[in-house]
Amino acid sequence: MSENTTPLKLSVIGCGYLGAVHAASMAELGHEVVGIEVDVAKAESLAAGRVPFFEPGFEELLRRSLDSGRLSFSSDMADARGAAAHFVCVGTPQRRGEYAADLTYVEAATASLIEVLGPGELVVGKSTVPVGTAARLAEQVAARVPGAALAWNPEFLREGYAVQDTLHPDRLVYGVPSLSGADTAVDAEKVLDTVYARIVADGTPKVVTDYATAEMVKTAANSFLATKISFINAMAELCEATGADVKQLADAIGHDDRIGRKFLNAGLGFGGGCLPKDIRAFMARAGELGADQALTFLREVDNINMRRRIRMVELARQVCDDSLLGKRIAVLGAAFKPDSDDIRDSPALNVAAQLQLQGANVRVTDPQALPNVRRHWSQLDCVDTPEEAAEGADAVLLLTEWKQYRELDPGSFGKVVKTRRVLDGRNALDREAWESAGWTYRALGRRNV
Repeated sequence: MSENTTPLKLSVIGCGYLGAVHAASMAELGHEVVGIEVDVAKAESLAAGRVPFFEPGFEELLRRSLDSGRLSFSSDMADARGAAAHFVCVGTPQRRGEYAADLTYVEAATASLIEVLGPGELVVGKSTVPVGTAARLAEQVAARVPGAALAWNPEFLREGYAVQDTLHPDRLVYGVPSLSGADTAVDAEKVLDTVYARIVADGTPKVVTDYATAEMVKTAANSFLATKISFINAMAELCEATGADVKQLADAIGHDDRIGRKFLNAGLGFGGGCLPKDIRAFMARAGELGADQALTFLREVDNINMRRRIRMVELARQVCDDSLLGKRIAVLGAAFKPDSDDIRDSPALNVAAQLQLQGANVRVTDPQALPNVRRHWSQLDCVDTPEEAAEGADAVLLLTEWKQYRELDPGSFGKVVKTRRVLDGRNALDREAWESAGWTYRALGRRNV
């Protein structure tokens, strides 16, 4: 076995969504991995093969990695001792009342890890952090543990595709000390190449750069995607004003290979735990650096995105004869995107709550997210199936484009509603099929027939 394919002992600090997937994936690659999670119940649950969130393919990966004997979980940081690389995978939520990222968990995890860190070992940041964080943490590591070092290796996981994105990423990015002005005996690139040996061998593109660039890659990528989504939603606003059709517009401009069709689906906009907080943290950090004018456009990106939710409520009122009071509304979808149970900053739930505040009787359904909805949005009425949600409904709103909702038969589904009105908040339904079955179809940015 060559040097670059030698299995390593690794630790993963923080076993939420990112950390748990990363830990199991590294074990799948052949390494000995210990996941460190301060939440004892979560650590025990993962150790027993119980998955605390929904992610396609992850449960099978977790159990396979546990059964191999290469993966374990602990709530004791001391169990991370002796690992060649320690991956910091804790959350960086938006600070309450501010745009900036809250680095409390990153700083606490790094401080605890330093207590057990040894010379020659590598701390690897994967959390999404403001530019400048890695350099500051690298100084702390070097000061406390001479001979240890820090690298930054941002993650690019898409919820619903996290296992695929970890084991078969479209690129690897290393922010290494040697390109960041730090003098260290640890060859960070070599260690990371050993960690990702199978991925590197597959020919995955690799960018080796300084800390600042590596930190910016994730936020820049998310800002670009958010901008593209908000661009087509801004076009949807113009389409509604002019009578144009945003889906056909997106198809037409998407044929230009400089633009591409991906992320040009007009609708309710983005949510979740990454894009909204990342673009806001990016703006906040630019302001701290005196470069706020460079990112002022992101404020409008954010505004356009939030306007989509308001517009969806207005459209629901319009189709319900200009009054939501007492109307029964079925909401299909609660997660911020399909193939996930994540309801953080969910546009669907935001719309559902606004409809209810304006007097509608709202019933929400979702294939995976209902336990989270019942836990955090107890004011909403949740039901298990689309048919239960739509029984006697004055209007049906598709707000998360789950496959089972896209494939509903509009003829049989129409038998349970009071009035066949559907609002396609994701431009995901076959308009012709629904209209042929007697439904009034409306969607954001689509021509009103």
